[in-house]
Amino acid sequence: MNLLITRVSLVMAFSLLVAAGAATAQTQRTEHTYKLDDPDDRPAATLEDVAWLVGSWSGEAFGSTFEQRWNPPSAGSMIGFFKLLSDDQVIFYELLLLVEEEGSLSLKVKHFAADFTAWEEKEDYVTFRFIKAEKDAVHFSGISFYRIDENTLHGYLVMRSGEDVREEQLIYKRQ
Repeated sequence: MNLLITRVSLVMAFSLLVAAGAATAQTQRTEHTYKLDDPDDRPAATLEDVAWLVGSWSGEAFGSTFEQRWNPPSAGSMIGFFKLLSDDQVIFYELLLLVEEEGSLSLKVKHFAADFTAWEEKEDYVTFRFIKAEKDAVHFSGISFYRIDENTLHGYLVMRSGEDVREEQLIYKRQ
């Protein structure tokens, strides 16, 4: 009997260590965002975890207005676009790709100026790796989305300038 109790205790202790290790794979970066400490150690996820982003949205961010659209999941990916506007003039565009890879998710973003010239080199893009999904939130390293209700989302993006790190809020309304 003591051997059984010892084994159960060891299994429980090991489980707690694994859970504690998984919990430390992320660091809170700002009030609403996280940083993935080990990009090779990501939790499992599928597009179903983020399918509530699907739809047409508009809102406010960066002191301007924006439009964003997410298509439904198909073939292991979701495609979207983002357009930032000021005084009816385009400031920039983004092409967005949510993709299942390595048993998890990645959000890949390619930026374009108003004349559609790419900010990144031809082969490059910005990648936000999945950290965790909650009932009404999804977190990638550097960006988080919170579902306030069926027609409202709040997004939070980490902005960096040298050593200065701040959080930018995006307020989404379903169209």
